[in-house]
Amino acid sequence: MQTGLTALALVCTLTPSPKPSSTQLLADQLLEELAAWGVQGDSIRTVDLDIRAGVTADEGDGDQWPGVRTRIIDADILVVAAPIWMGHLSSEGQRVLERLDAELGVYDDEGRAILAGKVAVTAIVGNEDGAHHATAELYQGLNDVGFTIPSQGGTYWVGEAMQSVDFRDLDEVPEAVASTTALVAANAAHLASVLREHPYKPSRA
Repeated sequence: MQTGLTALALVCTLTPSPKPSSTQLLADQLLEELAAWGVQGDSIRTVDLDIRAGVTADEGDGDQWPGVRTRIIDADILVVAAPIWMGHLSSEGQRVLERLDAELGVYDDEGRAILAGKVAVTAIVGNEDGAHHATAELYQGLNDVGFTIPSQGGTYWVGEAMQSVDFRDLDEVPEAVASTTALVAANAAHLASVLREHPYKPSRA
């Protein structure tokens, strides 16, 4: 199946490449499910880049966010994958939201928000509670800057409390996680196709 749609996964793990990462694994599984719907995608580990703190599109002095921003704008679907630490979204995930804040008030040639018409989904991993909280934080921020969240647009895995098993250490992916990841991909691909054929109408003259 070929759709011409593309996806970019921002993997907001605190673990630099090439070390194994549970967040990377779940992001890869979501990209594989998107590929089944003809969506071509790849990923970036944000921790591997020099992404400066700030809320502008370019913080200067070697900031690598502008290249990431270009890839976000070029993609039809954005996957934000992040772990939970201390019960909260990782600092890398928060930094992505902060840098995306620069897109508020940026419009395309027809007066639409620059990110309107693009789909965003989430993938969360952790060994403690907080998946719904982290997902909610991402949904709010991503929607604020113009992304559309599909029905059931988030997948997650949270391990048993006070234990040390990571998602990447499991012998097999739990069926509930696998089926949810597949559903997220199907809904994201569908919505991205609809928005490509029927873009939002400009809200400004």
